[in-house]
Amino acid sequence: MKPEKITIRSLQEKKINKKKITMLTAYDYPMARLVDDAGIDIILVGDSLGMVVLGYDSTLPVTMEDMIRHTQAVRRGTKHALLVGDMPYKSYDTKEAAIANAKRFMEEAGCDAVKLEGGTESLEAAEIILNSGIPVMGHLGLTPQSIEKLGGFKVQGKTAEAAKAIIEDSKKLEKVGCFSIVLECVPSAIAKIITAEVKVPTIGIGAGVDCDGQVLVTNDMVGLFDRFVPKFVKQYIKLAPQILEGLLAYKKEVEDGKFPAEEHAFTIKQEELKKI
Repeated sequence: MKPEKITIRSLQEKKINKKKITMLTAYDYPMARLVDDAGIDIILVGDSLGMVVLGYDSTLPVTMEDMIRHTQAVRRGTKHALLVGDMPYKSYDTKEAAIANAKRFMEEAGCDAVKLEGGTESLEAAEIILNSGIPVMGHLGLTPQSIEKLGGFKVQGKTAEAAKAIIEDSKKLEKVGCFSIVLECVPSAIAKIITAEVKVPTIGIGAGVDCDGQVLVTNDMVGLFDRFVPKFVKQYIKLAPQILEGLLAYKKEVEDGKFPAEEHAFTIKQEELKKI
């Protein structure tokens, strides 16, 4: 029996029925197929690809062209999950850019929705995109596109004042029409309050167990990206050492003349060979 296509409505029903939502990232076709086959509810093509795929030190250099190309690949591998495209840095800083780039995600890359970072400062962009008929997922707390302003990758909402601002921003995002809100690196108690006070699903990453769902960067979770492992990441498998072991074995067999063996080669009939 094929799983049903996840929709914004089915995510809302999960919150109402207190069923947890699962979300992971994917940046290419093979990983998208695996994540989709696992029955994950939401696949995010995150601008985190700048760090875990393209080798940048932050998400800031990621362009719309990067995002569209990777999202198109993920779309081809996604049949079940809700596909969300991450609006990269500076892609929604004007009304014209916000609408044009959100439409590119939908029309060129086949997304079901887009995600943008920020609270009060991003409300206008969110509203503009929503008014054009494109669903929007919000993102509060640690917003990587604002790391220069935030002073690095730090937990947000640790003071009463800061926590109140995040709570208020969550209500503003809900009011403007966002169908879901990612809460990144905020104290669990604050995420619990937000989850109880907004009617849209919250998706936590480093925000505790009380969110309506959870998201991780897949490359972190499967141990493919080991340059830095955040505290909130649980590595369910460590693929990097296994891949390296295979690469070293391949190198040695080639150098020793053991690969390719006879079963990996093709033959030609002797009578044809004699004609050469």
